[in-house]
Amino acid sequence: MSANANFENEIAEHASHGAKEDIAVSARPGVILSEPRNTRVTPSVVTQLDRWIARQMLEVVGNPPIVLILWDGVAVTPPVTNPIATIRYYNRSAMIKTILNPELYFGDLYSTGQATVEGDLVRFSEIIYSNLEDGGRGGWFKRAIIWLGHRRIANSHDKAKDNIYHHYDIGNDFYRLWLDTEVMQYTCAYFSDPDMTLEQAQVAKLHHVCRKLQLKPGDSVVEAGCGWGGLALFMAKHYGVNVKAYNISKEQVAHAHSVAEKEGLADKVQYVLDDYRNIKGQFDAFVSVGMLEHVGKADFPTLGKVLDRCLKPEGRGLIHTIGRNRPAPMNAWIERRIFPGAYPPSLREMMKIFEPNKLSILDTENLRLHYSRTLQHWLHRYEQNTDKVRALMDEEFVRAWRLYLAGSIAAFNVGELQLFQVVFSRSRNNQLPWSRAHLYREQVTQSEP
Repeated sequence: MSANANFENEIAEHASHGAKEDIAVSARPGVILSEPRNTRVTPSVVTQLDRWIARQMLEVVGNPPIVLILWDGVAVTPPVTNPIATIRYYNRSAMIKTILNPELYFGDLYSTGQATVEGDLVRFSEIIYSNLEDGGRGGWFKRAIIWLGHRRIANSHDKAKDNIYHHYDIGNDFYRLWLDTEVMQYTCAYFSDPDMTLEQAQVAKLHHVCRKLQLKPGDSVVEAGCGWGGLALFMAKHYGVNVKAYNISKEQVAHAHSVAEKEGLADKVQYVLDDYRNIKGQFDAFVSVGMLEHVGKADFPTLGKVLDRCLKPEGRGLIHTIGRNRPAPMNAWIERRIFPGAYPPSLREMMKIFEPNKLSILDTENLRLHYSRTLQHWLHRYEQNTDKVRALMDEEFVRAWRLYLAGSIAAFNVGELQLFQVVFSRSRNNQLPWSRAHLYREQVTQSEP
C-alpha cells in the first residue's frame, strides 16, 4: 500500500473516532434555522499525534505567522510576533476534516463554529490560497495533504441539498443591506477613480459597459441574466435604447418590473422570466454581466448559437464574467454552499462561444483589482449589518457569508480569480471604432426621458 493510502486510512480512522463530536452542516437550501446550534460539545483529549498533525498542517502552508490552538486551549505553534490570525479548533474531527479536504470542509467548520479565525480573515485567506497553490513539493505528509485536499468529491447527486441557501432567491431584503443603494448591482464595480464610493463606481461600471457597446438612441438590446434590472433600466434611461432582459429569478424579475413601472420605463424595458436559451428576435447589442459563471462550460456552444441567432449583421456584444487564468473549478465550498453550479472560465474556454460562430473579439479588459475593491466595500457594509442579517437568517449564515466575501477578496488579490469584460462582434462588421477614446469621454449627462 502507498504512503498516501496509509496516511488516508489513518486520518479516516481519526475522523471516524471524532465524528461523534460533530454536528452536520445544514443541508436544506432556503431553510432558515431558528437559532444557532451548539457545535462545541465536550472534546476528546489532545494527543501527541494531534499536535504533530497540527504542526504539519502549518508546514504545508509555509509556516505563516498564524497561531494554531487546539481544543485543550494550548497553542501548538512556536511563538509568533504580530500574528495575522489565530485559528482555534474545538474538536479533533474538525482538524482532520480540514486535512481531508481543506477547500470544502474548512468553510463548513468555520460556519458552524467548530473552527474560528480571530484576526485578519482576508489576509489569512490570501496566505492559504497562495501557499497551497505554490506548495506541491516537500515531504510525504505535505504531498499527501495536498493530494487529499485537492480531490474533487463526486457531484453526481443533487447538489442543491448541500447548499446552505440558494444564491439569489434568499430575499431582496438581504442584498439591500450591503449592495449599492443606487442601482443594486451584485457584480464588479468600475473604480475609474480609486476614491469613488461604491455607488459612484457602480454607476461608472454601467457607463463603461454602455460605452463599450457603443449604444445610441433607438438601439435594441437583449440582456441575459439581468439581476435586479439595474443595467437594463440604466441603458434605457441614459442611452435611449429599448431593452429585453431575460432572468430566471422570480424575486429579481418582480423587483425589476416594480422599479421599471415606478420610473416610467416599462415601455422601454421588458423583463422576461425565462432562460437565456429562449431568447427570441434580433438585436443591435447583446450584453451579459455576471451570468456566464452560471452557464457552465458544457453550454458555452449553446450560448454561442444564441448569439449567432440574435445579433443583427452589425450587432455587437459584451460578456462580463468572473474567470481564471487557466481552467480550474470554483472553490469547492463556495460552489457547494454559496454559489451552486458556478464555474469561472478561462479566456481559452470562452472561445468556445465565439469561434464556431464567426464572432470576432474586439476588446478584452481585466478588472480583477476592481472586483477586490468592490468586495471590500460589500464586506464592510455586511459587517455593519450583521445583526440585521442574523435576524433575517441565523448565525451560521452570517459566518458563511462573511467567509465567502472575505475569501473572495483574497482570491482576487492573489490572482486566483480574474474579472473579464470581452467585447465582440460579427466578423464582417466594419462599423468599428478606430480607438478606445469613446470609453473615456466625460460621463453621459443626457436628461431622463
